[in-house]
Amino acid sequence: MSVTTVMSHTETHAPSAGRVNLKLEAVVLPVSDLDRAKKFYLGLGWRLDADFSKGNARVLQFTPPGSPCSFQFGTNLTSAAPGSAQNLLLVVSDIEAARRELVGSGVQVSEVFHFSQGPAPFGDKVRGPAPNHQSYGSYASFNDPDGNTWLLQEVTTRFPGRVDRSQMSFSSAKDLASALRRAAAAHGEHEKRSGKADEDWPDWYARYMTAEESGEPLPS
Repeated sequence: MSVTTVMSHTETHAPSAGRVNLKLEAVVLPVSDLDRAKKFYLGLGWRLDADFSKGNARVLQFTPPGSPCSFQFGTNLTSAAPGSAQNLLLVVSDIEAARRELVGSGVQVSEVFHFSQGPAPFGDKVRGPAPNHQSYGSYASFNDPDGNTWLLQEVTTRFPGRVDRSQMSFSSAKDLASALRRAAAAHGEHEKRSGKADEDWPDWYARYMTAEESGEPLPS
């Protein structure tokens, strides 16, 4: 299998003359019953940002935990058929933990799966996480009451150039803890290779975690 990675370095540049940052803030979700959809997403623990009504019109907005992008549903927002939004991508750092949380909220979630010619969705679906939990390779999915499909994707190491270092942050304590565990495991291998304890391990951890998040070469 050949893999071609396409990345843009222009997205991380600071704004300049003739260039304005475009940040996706919200996506419209087609639903048939606003109250039913509100109850479902509240049950997931997702943040309710707004529930505005004026006359017969109503707009609601939710944000998944740690997401910089929100989604909206309401009256007269879209002509798309309810349930037609498919494979809305939710990136997680731990696919099994994310699945357990959803199941604990009463949601029917698929088993974790990967693709036979992945990490991209090429080939057949195969049960279980990607070999060695290859970043971008493990998935799970669930539907809302209308049939709109959400797709969880496990990402632990970003492709090079994918993240603006000035915008880097960990969205939750769990994400930070997962990054620390990966850094600890890699640092253990580093100490084995060097044959001595590394007193500057906090600096090594910091280099590892920022490189992992931004897609830069990892320290060894």
